[in-house]
Amino acid sequence: MRHGGRILADALAAHGVERVFSVPGESFLAALDGLYDRGIPNVVCRQEGGATMMAEAHGKLTGRPGICFVTRGPGATNASSGVHVAQQDSTPLILFVGQIARSDRDRDAFQEVNYRQMFGGLAKWVAEIDQTDRIPEYVARAFDLAQSGRPGPVVLALPEDMLSAECETPDLTPAPRPVAGVSETQLQAITSALAAAERPLVIPGGSLWSQEDADRLARFAESWGLPVAVPFRRQDYMDNRLPNYAGDLGVGMNTKLGEVLRAADCILSLGSRLGDTLTAGYTLMNPADQGRRIIHVYPDPDEIGHLWRADPGIPACPRSVLAALADAAAPRRWDEWTAELRDHYETWQTPRDTPGAVRMERVVRWLSDNLPEDAIITNGAGNYAAFVHRYFRFKQARTQMAPTSGSMGYGLPAAIAAKLQHPDRTVVCMAGDGDLQMTMNELSTARQHDAPVIVIVANNGRYGTIRMHQEKHYPGRVSGTDLANPDFAALARAFGGHGELVTDDDEFGAAFARAQAAGTLAIIELRLDPEALTTAATLAETRAAGEAAAAERARQAQQASGPDSGADATSSTALVLRDPQPDQQPRPGLLGRLMRSLSGR
Repeated sequence: MRHGGRILADALAAHGVERVFSVPGESFLAALDGLYDRGIPNVVCRQEGGATMMAEAHGKLTGRPGICFVTRGPGATNASSGVHVAQQDSTPLILFVGQIARSDRDRDAFQEVNYRQMFGGLAKWVAEIDQTDRIPEYVARAFDLAQSGRPGPVVLALPEDMLSAECETPDLTPAPRPVAGVSETQLQAITSALAAAERPLVIPGGSLWSQEDADRLARFAESWGLPVAVPFRRQDYMDNRLPNYAGDLGVGMNTKLGEVLRAADCILSLGSRLGDTLTAGYTLMNPADQGRRIIHVYPDPDEIGHLWRADPGIPACPRSVLAALADAAAPRRWDEWTAELRDHYETWQTPRDTPGAVRMERVVRWLSDNLPEDAIITNGAGNYAAFVHRYFRFKQARTQMAPTSGSMGYGLPAAIAAKLQHPDRTVVCMAGDGDLQMTMNELSTARQHDAPVIVIVANNGRYGTIRMHQEKHYPGRVSGTDLANPDFAALARAFGGHGELVTDDDEFGAAFARAQAAGTLAIIELRLDPEALTTAATLAETRAAGEAAAAERARQAQQASGPDSGADATSSTALVLRDPQPDQQPRPGLLGRLMRSLSGR
């Protein structure tokens, strides 16, 4: 006879669970007792959003579902932020939620929530285990579903009386994973489609990527002479130093790479959904008029045809398809096209100085040049992250941990999970001042569980991304974006860690060395000039551009009301692609000739 908490812990152990993340609650005391009895480490966190983000990051790092326990009601609602990250990032995650006793359901009992309604749109499967003897069955199904097709989150509610009840029930051994592969017919269809292309682009995707996958991608791209552009925050899928790497598609992308995406006549998507972030809100590719051939390899057949008309569509594991392509003979090569794209990437990598004594571009380049190749970089959301995307060169797989969902506060929980999983590796959390304060209480978790992460805080005294959009659309009308911040270095010391303030970027290297030598939680605060808004424009330049755009809109509106309405209206698409930086003009190669042809010049 075992109580439900022990049956659950035994089921988790059978599936190879190494640790769980939790914020404890009285609704799942039996589960906590089972974890204790079984000896499964329990990383106790300070808020459920941070706990689920840690579990999600663990899933990214290991390829296995991250496990999180939270309590009912407020705990579950807090945890939903991490569930959303797992859903959008396609990461395997299982969230266990303590639930009220079965006898009290539908009475609006203390902290009662209908979890099927609450998580129905966020998770792949939401269920409640009503019978103690069925716990192994539900857990087995949760593991299978979290990893099948497009990976994602599963939520299981645990009524407290069900958990504490005792019964006899057998354990279930995990089923073998489905055998992944690709047929000769599918491989030939991909090869034939690529052979007919003049301007192909390879885009790998999905949340699960190993160093073996990165090596295969490099071998495939080199042997076929193909350019590779990675989706938003998947830059570690290929060594950025290789000549076939063309950059990243997503928020803050190189505008020349955006032009490449628009001009490509064939896209090989290996696990990417090719969504709105990658396509700049579908302005560079439009599902209603896609204008190019798309070879879509995706593990979930229901996703093929969801946005794009695939020709061919391959419902298969993209990693298996990549393995087959890496060893296949190339029908032709695209070396000139690839070299031109690489040239644009190298130009984009040239630092553009921002105002102030501490410049993010120099800090990030220092990190890129000096960190070990297996160092893990994490971040949440904010304009500071654009400097990482642009100037850091990722060398190995699973060294970039960032939410494609754009969730703030992700970087610190992810860094803690990474350090616990890889204690021998350097783990650096890049954070903004507003971003860090979303989950700053997890500094205590890092200290308690001996996760000596190094946090670099870009402090500009504002929610920079929102201020950027504010100045673009309502220039000079500032509301709700300024921040009053703590002394971040002193805060690190308050948590028993190491803290420093850097006011000149020449001081950064030495400050980082001291943070590493401290061997504990460390925060390096970068005091930035408020004018340093983005990688491409200052605050004043952004406001001026917003004022100019507002004046242009007013002119067009006035013109539209007159007899010659619309005669010389400016194309909004052209404005999207216009690059404000004089050093970013495309060289007169294939892309330059193509864009001139498309524009009639």
